[in-house]
Amino acid sequence: MRLISTVAVLSLLIAANSCTTGPSDGYAIPRTGVWRMEMDITGRSLPFGFLLEQDSGEWVMRILNGSESIAVTDIAFAGDTLLVRLPLYDSEFKGLVRSDSLIEGEWHNYLKGPDYKIPFVAHAGRTHRFPGESNGQALVAGTWRVRFGKNTPDAFDAIGIFEQQVGGAATGTFVTETGDFRYLEGKVHNDSLLLSCFDGSHAFLFAAKLVGDSLHGNFWSGTHWQQSWDAVRDPSFQLRDPDSLTFLREGYDMVHLSFPDIDGNMVSSADPRFRGKALMIQIMGSWCPNCVDETRLLNEVYAKYHERGLEVLAVAFEKYEEPKSAVAALQHFRTELGVPYPILYGGHASKEEAAKKLPFLERVMSYPTCIFVDRLGKVRRIRTGFYGPSTGEHHGHYKRNLESFIETLLDEGGTAGR
Repeated sequence: MRLISTVAVLSLLIAANSCTTGPSDGYAIPRTGVWRMEMDITGRSLPFGFLLEQDSGEWVMRILNGSESIAVTDIAFAGDTLLVRLPLYDSEFKGLVRSDSLIEGEWHNYLKGPDYKIPFVAHAGRTHRFPGESNGQALVAGTWRVRFGKNTPDAFDAIGIFEQQVGGAATGTFVTETGDFRYLEGKVHNDSLLLSCFDGSHAFLFAAKLVGDSLHGNFWSGTHWQQSWDAVRDPSFQLRDPDSLTFLREGYDMVHLSFPDIDGNMVSSADPRFRGKALMIQIMGSWCPNCVDETRLLNEVYAKYHERGLEVLAVAFEKYEEPKSAVAALQHFRTELGVPYPILYGGHASKEEAAKKLPFLERVMSYPTCIFVDRLGKVRRIRTGFYGPSTGEHHGHYKRNLESFIETLLDEGGTAGR
């Protein structure tokens, strides 16, 4: 089932009689190849690259962030208007095709409300992400101890991981206690570092100057968030243990939950199918890119270990307050990612709602959070956040640790019911 918000449905119905998979006669046809888009976030340019291709007559957009390529196939034309629906999140581009090499319009993110939109302009044939020379005079490659929003109530720590190529091209990410900022790409110019990312849900822009051996900059997330950040080189810096941040409330050693799945069936952790099995419970949301990354990994481990006794349950908390829209989003999520395990609908996405629906948990800090339950029904581990593939060795280490821990749970005996 395709996820389309009420606003998007109305906009598409208006153009329904003229909407096609290709440009109509008499209108400009966008050229295939490399494009560069600039999003205007409160007077600042947030750029990223994409490829526009045709495959057997069907249009494909591939959004590029460092080594990440996001394929977008839901593309239609209505006269001189290009409509591009992003694959996993309730957002879309609506742009006027001014010529074969110029598209102007707006990105609409319906999860943030019917009026949330960011203007953009896209030019064909432009390969640079940020304008100007990338000269690499400043050296930013390495690991940094980062503080976002220093001396503010919203302050938090992070690890900055940056790579720098000859000539000044740069990639990297920030690892936090609740997840990571996914794939960032940009450049170094003189004493400045510029990085950006667009993944269909997030539009991130980072800018900083190198002063001595410290970075001082600002972070923008779309039009709704701005925060300072400061960093110093520190390859030994570590965040708090992700297994220590969320824990069971006093008096609990087991997990008991019961929610409807997205097909309308009630599912409980005490059901016979989970009895005597190792169980991973993923607290997540379809709107969360870190949850998407974790789901892809859980798909892998489920395929590898299910026959040996591993079960996985996802409990989703969604941005839509209306349950019907939330379930539609989750059905779309399941289809897009090919999720083989049950997805349960927990309610509206807020930490307060999750705490109410999951009373056995203390300090639900993050989507995702993963609970590990052994064959006897005892909670053995609770992992806050997820280190995705953009974090490099952090992701590799977690994946190895995860598989080792699953092996341990599966090798243990126990047939008691939950």
